[in-house]
Amino acid sequence: MKISGKEKENLSEAIDQMNEALDVFIQIYNQSEEDKPILRFTTETEQVILKAIEIYGEKTIENKINTLIKEFLSFTDNKAGKVNE
Repeated sequence: MKISGKEKENLSEAIDQMNEALDVFIQIYNQSEEDKPILRFTTETEQVILKAIEIYGEKTIENKINTLIKEFLSFTDNKAGKVNE
């Protein structure tokens, strides 16, 4: 394949940009970690949560669930010898 000097320069620049992008992808991959869920909900619970999100919005439901779990598990502070706030 014959190409002009300008085409060769353009190809070289494109290859350099692709190499830089590949380096970024490799860096992102190397810094990634597996997303392991803390809790596994039953299908029924997931459906209830999704329905609530539809009605009240994700942020509201996240706040409610976090508050409920924190309150429900507050007894663990006493078991570990910590004082409840």
